[in-house]
Formats: sequence, structure tokens, C-alpha cells
Amino acid sequence: MRRARPAVTCVLTALVATAALVTPASAEPEPPAPVFVDGQAQPVFSSTDVVRESLWVNAPVDSDNDGRDDLVHVEVVRPRATEQGLRVPVVYQASPYYAGGNDIPNHNVDVELNAPDNRPGPKAARSGLAGPNPAITWRYESYFTARGFAVVYAESLGSGQSTGCPTSGGRNETIGARSVIDWLNGRAPAQDAAGTRVTAGWTTGKVGMMGVSYNGTLPNAVATTGVRGLETIIPIAAISSWYDYYRADGAVVAPGTYQGEDLDVLAKYVHTRADRAPCAPVIDEITAQQDRVTGDYSQFWDERNYLNDVRKVRASVLAVHGLNDWNVKMTHVAQWYDALKRQGVEHKIWLHQSGHADPYSLRRDEWLATLNKWLSHYLYGVDNGIQNGPRLTIQREDKSWVDEPEWPAPAAAAATLYPGAGGATAGSLTVGRPDRRVVESLTDDATKLAADLANAPTSPNRLIYLSGPASTPVRLSGKGEAYLRLAFTRPAANVTALLVDRGPDGKSTIVTRGWTDPQNRKNISRTEPIQPGKYYDLRVDLVPDDYVLAAGHRFGLVVLSSDNEYTLRPAPGAGISVDLKGSNLTLPIVGGLDALKSAVG
Repeated sequence: MRRARPAVTCVLTALVATAALVTPASAEPEPPAPVFVDGQAQPVFSSTDVVRESLWVNAPVDSDNDGRDDLVHVEVVRPRATEQGLRVPVVYQASPYYAGGNDIPNHNVDVELNAPDNRPGPKAARSGLAGPNPAITWRYESYFTARGFAVVYAESLGSGQSTGCPTSGGRNETIGARSVIDWLNGRAPAQDAAGTRVTAGWTTGKVGMMGVSYNGTLPNAVATTGVRGLETIIPIAAISSWYDYYRADGAVVAPGTYQGEDLDVLAKYVHTRADRAPCAPVIDEITAQQDRVTGDYSQFWDERNYLNDVRKVRASVLAVHGLNDWNVKMTHVAQWYDALKRQGVEHKIWLHQSGHADPYSLRRDEWLATLNKWLSHYLYGVDNGIQNGPRLTIQREDKSWVDEPEWPAPAAAAATLYPGAGGATAGSLTVGRPDRRVVESLTDDATKLAADLANAPTSPNRLIYLSGPASTPVRLSGKGEAYLRLAFTRPAANVTALLVDRGPDGKSTIVTRGWTDPQNRKNISRTEPIQPGKYYDLRVDLVPDDYVLAAGHRFGLVVLSSDNEYTLRPAPGAGISVDLKGSNLTLPIVGGLDALKSAVG
């Protein structure tokens, strides 16, 4: 792609007319052009001879209430050829992390659950998030610039050299990140440190957003604005609804390994602008509105739910997620991907067996080839067929990779297993419905780890039900649910369900899990008291997964109350009774009930 150069055209015309008047040496050389082989951009540009610019883009929002538009600090890295007239597309990463983070204590989770007249306990000085102050750079920078893409970095509002306030997924954060795309397309002003206006005449205006974790969440957010110029996004381990990051069906549930973190903790962590006083009231409001007491969904959380505006998404989406990511759980990519499909958005997904990770570190060459083709197609218009290939690339349990038409597996269908008596040690889990009512009980003890309870030969603190050993491998693909009929001895309780794989050696491995607050049994936006001794029918949504149960292994349903690593942790003693006749485990099995029945009997 080249910009028209009238001066060169004139020189070439003169050369044809009379070589004596103009020599070839006097003609300004054409800029180098991108080269594509097998649908991929080639490294024909220098990755070290680049142009670097620092500037501030005006965002049409005043989140720090100083009477002026917030300013987004931007760093541009582009091939030197753009000084000669080459126009290039942009790979854009917005982030609140470029300036590092503050050492912030997490909330105390050893508190009683919400019940009439209860209040949360005091905060404890727990070890919170902390980190270095990295320079603005990226492992992909030289890869992209060598292939004819510019790389643009933007610091989220309230972080680094940007003004405004951090709000962890709030509207102002989305506007700030979107404004950079508007600048790249001539719709927003920007200036350098001296106050001189800066434009982006070097770009085609076509943008792809990409990043991991928070940096992958911002592409989701910006895509839901429908901003023109954003052609594709590549969200890796990204959030689709912030409520589902810090809550689960009314329960206060932490991201994995960050017990006690919440939206306000994250906002304080990334609040690295030099003058922090203007944002103190904004962050105090986050602390009040996030509501760690009831866990209810509210307008505050609804503002941070990108699924609300998925109908506005114009950009194609290449989503990536770890099947064992318990920080940003599989819930996020599953519901986002499903919504995109329903809207007809062009899409593809990579699923791997690791946790909160970038596929660069897992399958580098294949990942870069896919990434290159994806961006070459959507940003340069190369007809390489990437949009027509298999929608799913998935890594299986043996670390092999396979391509499949779509995810979840189209052949997956709901299949139900029913628990039978004996859960204190190990009850049954069969495809046949129970013919009589059996009630079994457990007592909450939040000090014990879920994995230890699942592996205990017997325990008063959990109930476990096991299927027969599988005669052939059984694959689940998608979201399962545990339907439980429960009664409680207290007016508040956590409810946790685990799906486990019990191996021939007797060891149980947690496949997936789910949580609910019985006070939100009718509506996640409304807390309703539970009456001790009364039975309630509850559904516990399990975090979506794609898992193959090996031959000889058993499916297991584990029911417990508090989950030490995720939920609030009240004092031990709350009792839960489970009516087995009114309970079941429903899983998305490839081949449906027939396949499940054939395998486990």
C-alpha cells in the first residue's frame, strides 16, 4: 500500500520525455512496500530503524473532574519507511500496567456471610498485588514493525503519564482506549509534550487491538463501541464481564490466586499517575458500589458487562484462552464467543491446556503464523483464507493440537447423571434417576482446601458421588450445571460444586467448579433471605471446559459449602442438607446421553 506521490509521477514523466534533463539519481526513491508470501507478511523492514513518537490524545471524558478532557499517553513505533510515504496499519495495545503498580492490600475474606444485621469484617493487611515498573515495550514489537505494521501503546486513564482516573472496566476507560483509534483515523486531536498538534498521516487507519489479561480485556471493551477503524481484536485471557471476574451468581468469588482482590484493589494498583489526589473520591465510590456484602449484580456492574453491547461489534475476533485459567476463568471467553457467533461476527478461537498465558510461550511458530495471517488479512486485505478455516484450534490433554470446525463441539448435548446414597465416603453417580428420597448432609469448614476435600476418603465437610469407570474416553465440551435441592441450618451459606476426575489410583483431580449464593436463587440482582430448614432448588453453573475423561476414570460430583481459595470464608459450622432425589449433574457430552450411557453405564 502506497500513498500517491505527485512529485515522483512528474519526474517519471520527464524521464520519458527527455533523459537529458533529469537523471535517475535525482528521482526520490519509492518507499519499500510490504511483502506477503503464503498469505503472511514478511520481515522486509528494519525492526531497529524505526520512528518513535510520544504524544497525548484527547479523550472526550473528564473522569478526574478537572474541567478538561482526559489525556491518553500514547507511544508510537513505526517503520522508517512511513517517513517516505508508506502508510501502514496498526497493532494497538492499551494497558494500565506500563507504569507498574502499587502495593495494595487485598480485602479480608475471613468474614461472616451477609445475613440480616451482618456487616463485613475489617480489612486485613494481606499481601496484595505488586510489580516492577516496566518500560513500554512488547515481545511482539519487532516482529510487527519488521513486517510493515506500526505498534501503538496507550496508557489507560489514571495510569502512567495519562490523566483521568482508573475505574477497572468503567465507561471512561473504554472511551480513553477508543480515542486512540479515533486519533489514528483523524477524528480526535493529539499533541506532543511541547503542545504541538500531532497527526497520524502515516497510517491507513486500520487497527487491530491485541493483548493478554487486562490488556486483552480492553479490546473487548473498545470493540463493543463499534468504533470505525477497528478491524479486528485478539483478546487473550480476557474478561467479558467484570461481575463474573469478581462474583459468581451472587457470591463474592475471587480470581484464582488473588483471594480478597476486588475492583477497587485493582483500580488502586494501576493508579500510577503522578497526581493521585483527584481520583481518591472516584476510587472510594468504587469501593462503595462494588458491594462485597450482598454480591448482587447492579448498574455498577452492568456498566462493566461488555456482553450488553456485543451487537455493536464490527471487528473480527481471534480469541485465546487457557482451559486451566482460574484467574480469568473460561466463563469469560465462552460467553463472549457464544455471543459473537450469534451476532454473526467473524471469529476463531484457540484453547490451550495452560492457565493465564500467551500462546507465544506455548506454541510459538504456529501461533505467529496464525497471528500473521489473521492480521495480514484483516489489516492489509490479503486474501489468504484464514477466515474460512476451522474455527477451533485446541490443545488436548496429551499436549497435542487439533483443529475442529467450531467450539463448543457441535456434537455436544446435555447428558444427566444422578447422585446416589453414600456421599460421606463416595456415593454413586448414574444415568438412572433415583426411585426414593435420600437426604445427606455436610458441615462447612472454610479452612479446608477443595482439592483436599475431594481426595479425602471420608469427610463431614463434603459429599462426593462417583460414576462407574469409563469404558471409552468421554469428552465434555461447553458448560455444565449442578442442580441441587438444598436446606441450610443458617440464614446464609456458600454453595460450591466441583466436577472431578477420579483416576484408577483413587486420586481426584478438579476438572471445573462453580459457586452460588442461595440468597440470589431467583435473581443475581436481588438478595432474598433463606429460611433455615426449608429446601430450595438451586442451579450451580460450572465454569465451561473442554475435557476428555480417559478410559478407566470416573466422573465425580463434589458438593461443599465454602471454597477456601475463592469464596468468602465464614467460621466453620454451617450445615447443608442435600436431597439427592431432587439433585443432578448435567454435562455437555459429545455424543449426548447415548455416549455417556455407553461409557459409564
